[in-house]
Amino acid sequence: MRQICFKCLRPTESCLCKFVPPFDPGVKFVFLMHPKEAKRNRTGTGRVAHAGLIDSEILVGIDFTKHARLCELLADEQYYPVLLYPDENAWTAQKEGFKAEIGGKKLLAIIIDSTWFCSKKMIKLSTNIMALPKLSFSGSYRSIYTFKKEPSEECVSTIETCYYLITELQTAEIVKKSVNPECLMTAFKELIKFQLQKENDRIDGKLPNSHATDFKYTKKKEIPEFISN
Repeated sequence: MRQICFKCLRPTESCLCKFVPPFDPGVKFVFLMHPKEAKRNRTGTGRVAHAGLIDSEILVGIDFTKHARLCELLADEQYYPVLLYPDENAWTAQKEGFKAEIGGKKLLAIIIDSTWFCSKKMIKLSTNIMALPKLSFSGSYRSIYTFKKEPSEECVSTIETCYYLITELQTAEIVKKSVNPECLMTAFKELIKFQLQKENDRIDGKLPNSHATDFKYTKKKEIPEFISN
């Protein structure tokens, strides 16, 4: 029986926790994870981000309207809660007045960790989170998730979302400059490298097929230079 890391829930041979030493980002991250996403331990990045972000939490569910822990956090006066969500009226870290809006409170960043298809149902049912102020990016980013197809170019993974948000909050002087989130991207690159290498090993016959559709994929994947270097 394979041993599993209790933090990232990946097999110990592919555990990524060593690449994300826990650090305090100055933000409380809460990942609202769809049950299907909770089972996707091979390519899901939410648990890897959680392993490195001190004080972060993972809440699993679909309808969070009456979720006890989330409601408790939203009612806590020490936090200024926001939902990471692309909206034309969303705040950005650089938007005038955002820092003043937060005041002396700690930012509570709520991230929906799911596929876009499953996210739609979570958003529809969880009326409490959709009523929150929205926060989006100031900049435009492209995911380095080379083996996973996103619905559009501007979609980034959960761990990339955390990284880019922290760096933008640092630029806006909401998060301390001393915070170093680079380990998040390091772990993400290691995840990509591991998955690509395993896929190539399967194609070479070194590993058995693990999915019914594996026979369709016979072209080896190129490991990007930013990972192999």
